Amino acid sequence: MPSPTEVEELEIGLFLRAIHARYGYRFQDYAPGSMQRRVRAALARSGLRNLGELQHQLLTDPRCFASVLDDLTVRVSDLFRDPPFFRALREKIAPLLRTYPVVKIWHAGCASGEEAYSAAILLSELGLYDRTQIYATDMSPSALDMARAGVYTEDRVASFEQNYRDSGGQRSLADYFSSAYGRVAVREELRRNIVFFQHDLTVDYALGEMQLVFCRNVLIYLGKALRARALATFSDCLSHGGFLCLGMNEGMPSDAPLSFAEFLPRERIYRKGPA
Repeated sequence: MPSPTEVEELEIGLFLRAIHARYGYRFQDYAPGSMQRRVRAALARSGLRNLGELQHQLLTDPRCFASVLDDLTVRVSDLFRDPPFFRALREKIAPLLRTYPVVKIWHAGCASGEEAYSAAILLSELGLYDRTQIYATDMSPSALDMARAGVYTEDRVASFEQNYRDSGGQRSLADYFSSAYGRVAVREELRRNIVFFQHDLTVDYALGEMQLVFCRNVLIYLGKALRARALATFSDCLSHGGFLCLGMNEGMPSDAPLSFAEFLPRERIYRKGPA
């Protein structure tokens, strides 16, 4: 007779397969422990008694699924999160990006947009933003809505400002935001070269040729097969000499494509060379 843990794992597996069949999102191959915690959180927030009830509701009501999707996707972000990484980007990577007539950047898993706006601020200060195009993608429509709006609560500004200074910021963040009614909004001139759109690393394909790809703190939530697929996608889209940036708590897997070489290992920045 299966244990309660085995029964729960079976129920969660059926729940995730139902989501894939109905909506096309493939969560089955995500890291099991992380996904189990997120499914439990979705059930708790729903107020329903069990996963069977939640599954029935989300299969028949897309609004319920939109809420569940928010629970299943990770949205931990901050402006200039991990300042040493952004300092390295400013001092070591940006000078090399100057060699390109046009710089194309992909933020894969952009969440609510803070990382994309951080890159835009940094490139603006270095005089590169006018010839940069930023593509910021996420699987969550509600996260993308927040990212496009570029509006954040004022209580986060102190943290934003500290990260910005620690990363080598040259001005004041007030130059990039307008403030009103307890919120701050990214100024229009900083948003003009950023396109936000939906993209799922588990099923969608590479974008066009990029010089810089951010996929920070995403791979840790993927199972082995999905990690390999994502890295192959990044290898396909990066130009020769382009850079892949992972999260500070991530590392390049041992079975990653041979095209990636360490560039700044402490900051988890890798460079594409010949395959």
